[in-house]
Amino acid sequence: MLKFDQVLHARLGSLQEASSVWSEAVSKLEKSKDKAETGLKGKAEKADWKGENAGVTQAFVRKTAKEFGDALIGATSIRNILRDAHTEFQAAKSELEKLVAEAPGKGIRIDQDGVVSYLIHPDRRAKNYDGPKPEEADFEAMRSAIKAAIDRANNADDVASRALRGLVGTDKNNFSGTRYDSLAAASKAQDAEDAHAAYELYKKGDEATPAEIDRLNALFKANQKDPYFAEKFALEVGPKGSMEYWADMGDPSDGSRLGVDHRDKLKELQTNWSMTLATATHSTSPEMEQWKADVIKAGGEPIQTRGTSPYGFQVMSNLMRVGDYDDKFLKDYGNGLVITERKMTHDGRLPADRAWHAMGGMPSHLNWQGGDLGNDPMIGFMEGLGHNPKASTDFFNGSIDLTPENSKDDKKIDPFDYFTKDREWPEELNDKGDRTKEPGYNALGHALESATTGHPYDADTEGLKDVRTKENAEVMQKVVERYGDDPKYMHKQPGIDDSLGKMGAAYIDELNRSLETDSDTTMEEKKNSPFGYNDDKGKSRFGEEFDTGLLWNRGDAVNFMGIVSQSETGHATLSAAETLYTTSVLDEVGPKPGSTFDERDLTDARTTLRIGSEAQGIMDESRMAQIDKDYEKDSEEHKKAVGRTTEWVKFGVGAAAAGGVVALTGGAGGVLVPLAAETVGGAVTTFIGMEADDMAEKYEKDELLKKKSDDLKDEALAMGKENSLRPGIAYANAPGWSERDRNYLDEMLVDEVRDARLHARDNSLPDPYEKK
Repeated sequence: MLKFDQVLHARLGSLQEASSVWSEAVSKLEKSKDKAETGLKGKAEKADWKGENAGVTQAFVRKTAKEFGDALIGATSIRNILRDAHTEFQAAKSELEKLVAEAPGKGIRIDQDGVVSYLIHPDRRAKNYDGPKPEEADFEAMRSAIKAAIDRANNADDVASRALRGLVGTDKNNFSGTRYDSLAAASKAQDAEDAHAAYELYKKGDEATPAEIDRLNALFKANQKDPYFAEKFALEVGPKGSMEYWADMGDPSDGSRLGVDHRDKLKELQTNWSMTLATATHSTSPEMEQWKADVIKAGGEPIQTRGTSPYGFQVMSNLMRVGDYDDKFLKDYGNGLVITERKMTHDGRLPADRAWHAMGGMPSHLNWQGGDLGNDPMIGFMEGLGHNPKASTDFFNGSIDLTPENSKDDKKIDPFDYFTKDREWPEELNDKGDRTKEPGYNALGHALESATTGHPYDADTEGLKDVRTKENAEVMQKVVERYGDDPKYMHKQPGIDDSLGKMGAAYIDELNRSLETDSDTTMEEKKNSPFGYNDDKGKSRFGEEFDTGLLWNRGDAVNFMGIVSQSETGHATLSAAETLYTTSVLDEVGPKPGSTFDERDLTDARTTLRIGSEAQGIMDESRMAQIDKDYEKDSEEHKKAVGRTTEWVKFGVGAAAAGGVVALTGGAGGVLVPLAAETVGGAVTTFIGMEADDMAEKYEKDELLKKKSDDLKDEALAMGKENSLRPGIAYANAPGWSERDRNYLDEMLVDEVRDARLHARDNSLPDPYEKK
């Protein structure tokens, strides 16, 4: 793989010279070919040879003459490959040279490895500095442009090297006769070769050797995002071909050892196969449009193997767990899947497991990625939505016509209601051999995460932006209404609590706007709210009605945050998000370090800290009440659960802030939290660098377990109060304040937290859930 400095400093003179030399060779071979065909071959054809001489010599002359033609084709192909490779390398090199030249004018430095940074770091700028001040968006644009140029060079290098090796061939006595009119044509030909090679391996089914599965995986990985390869493979295998292959792999009765001895290879194959088909679905060719329609049509048909007969939807959904599938195809597929399930369950009168779980024989093993065997097709489909935010948002905001063939009735179903409330999710066999509903609700949570945040649920957090839209917010409104209405929805859906915490973290700004209002029912934000920052013109990304309007009233926000915080994971995620958000708002609305201010200038800062502390109080009280309900008082489990309630603090340590979005990495697992300011610094930076106390590590285990539960709860709530102070402490101690101002700010803001914690009980918090 070529690197930044290799492309930037590439010497292309020799390559250009080679292209010119091969052009000369082409001209000479054209003349030689003409002579061979008109002279050598022509005379041989006219000669009146008899006997063995005619049978041997004439054939030899014809073959020799043909080699001149093949030599010309080969030389022309080599010339074309070298010419186009030079063009691509030169374009990539020129682009990098241009970026390097323009970078200083944008306040950006590009080092010898292609890493971008400030030309002059903000901390080292003079007071009168008036030069360019790049923001994260500028750095990201530069990184993307550099990567695109390097990728262009690497792609040209890969295609050209493979094409040239193929043109040389393995036969020392014959020219290959392969014709490439361009580098693009060579790339396409290579894709077709790889697709056919993959098809030949596919035909071996589960009789393939481990080495052949490795080879198939290698072909998929090498062409993972190549549209032409993906389409060629999908069409050659056919719509039902993938289903039949994967069903055969999952048949435990046919004696194959692949699933016994090489589960890791099948796990990789499932990922690669899924990503290949995902890429193929983006094609709009007539053949692929028919392929997509046929996949959905085959969904309700059994796929018969030796010992199993899963439905097409069951098999195909397991090939959707990863990859960026076409949005329209996913929506059409989901509609077809729901319609089929409703028919098979007699419009919901039978539970879903009656539709998808085999009543006799061994179940198919359709999912090798862990978590479940893959018998419920809704799980794989939800994972597919989890990787495709646009499709997921449209799906949960839409409706499904259960009788599309009948235009006179109006028999529709709301997908959000169906999956979050009405559908009885089947129990699945997990990796431990236990039957549980967790895999299904875990996948549902992933789909809702993508629908509400606008990002794949497992997206790499580096460089992510806050991309929420009105449509995303509409799904989140449904989430808050459903899961904030009654604790039973979260508690009876194991595996969804972590996703609810992440969704709450992604809308922590809007939840804070709701918490600030004085009434539990008003839908108007408090005027001049410190949480009301939208764009530069004060407009909301969610539409005009939300410029001053709220997504939820205070009562809904309290209920949602309180119920989600009954979960240990939900409490940890929301607590960390609330603290980071509070700190960032303080950074935005409080007086800037070093400036002069009076008490009135602290109004927004005090409001910010008050709401942050109030929110933390709501969450802490809800979690403590649930612990009391779940565990016997003074039991070891009770004490350990209380001890873990402050572990969330460590999530903020090492968090990466960029472009107005902070990524909580630690135990929260990549949670996006919107920040108040586009450029993050000051108190936020100070807070992120702070060492966090961890209550569970504050005591020796034996000492912790000796304490009474009530005493331990008091200590944990006190620690929660102390943690609520952290944003204020960070702000008061930000660089730039005088000692006198620092002490004054510390005292003023600490008082705000002390009072605010009591307001957590102003609302009647959600009752803890009593597990049946």
